[in-house]
Amino acid sequence: MKEWMGKIRTLSLFSLMVLVLSACGKDNLTALMPKGYGAEESFKVIIISTLVMIVVFLIVMIIYVYVIMKFRQKKGEENKIPKQVEGNKTLEIVWTTIPILLLLIIAVPTIAVTYDLADESKKEDSININVTGSQFWWHFEYAEEQIQTSQDLYIPVGEKVYLNMLSSDVIHSFWVPALSGKMDVNPDNENTMYIEANEEGVYWGKCAEFCGDSHSLMDFKIVAVSQDEYDQWVEDMQNVDPEATPESTTAQEGKALFEQSCLSCHALDNTPSVGPNLSNFGDRSMVAGVLEHTKEELVGWILDPAEKKPGNGMLEAPYLNEDTIGEEEAEKIADYLMQLKPSEITPESAK
Repeated sequence: MKEWMGKIRTLSLFSLMVLVLSACGKDNLTALMPKGYGAEESFKVIIISTLVMIVVFLIVMIIYVYVIMKFRQKKGEENKIPKQVEGNKTLEIVWTTIPILLLLIIAVPTIAVTYDLADESKKEDSININVTGSQFWWHFEYAEEQIQTSQDLYIPVGEKVYLNMLSSDVIHSFWVPALSGKMDVNPDNENTMYIEANEEGVYWGKCAEFCGDSHSLMDFKIVAVSQDEYDQWVEDMQNVDPEATPESTTAQEGKALFEQSCLSCHALDNTPSVGPNLSNFGDRSMVAGVLEHTKEELVGWILDPAEKKPGNGMLEAPYLNEDTIGEEEAEKIADYLMQLKPSEITPESAK
């Protein structure tokens, strides 16, 4: 009795944990609530596969219970051997044909969706964005618009946006569960996929390929806005002025410190850079992709990036080795970066 009570308590605790953890997570970070064309098509394949597996499971369990009940050992029949069916051609054809049919039920829609999501026939007439994965952040270059940005990818709702992806170091995997499936990002060959959001909002993205110490922190966001808002954002980003003088004195001092210690890796305009582009840093909702967008978090990131994201490229920044930036300098740089707000179209406005 005590043994059963222990099992019941364990099962109850496990059920409670499942119930509690089912409420954890972020909005728009699940493939089970699709909000984009690619995710919807993938979800249909998931449903078909799940239904097939459920049917197979139920049939197997029915046969299993039937065999146990019918051929169980009975008193007085300990040495009885049931009738053997080996060599029965009819049965062999049946249990060979059924798995083939089940595989076809799964394979046909899977192949159709795979080819559909790999279609590049509209690429030339659509928005093209070059995506570069790096340890542990993402860079986005809008080819035609001549815009460079990082971490937040802006797209218009209802439009196919083609992503041409490469890695600057190791293999990564680009994944926005609510919008589409995964795509590997390799150092040597370019992979292309398209995404299409059905409604406005902020969609969380993840790197789905283990790529180093901070792989789990390689987050980014896709910000889907209306066409008018997207056009306004593009215009705002194209007109970014890195030479603009901040209003406050501390931000002006921070600008000078940034140009002295940080500009060699980060860009404030639409030019390529070694590190993340910071031209619209003040408009973002996260610091380093995973930290709350506050001055305190930014100062902590500047002073000790290793604590927040182990193994990231910023650990090689000269100012860390030369110890030229203390807390006072970091606060001034943070004041400067937090006021870089070229557009009113932000992740917050898209929610």
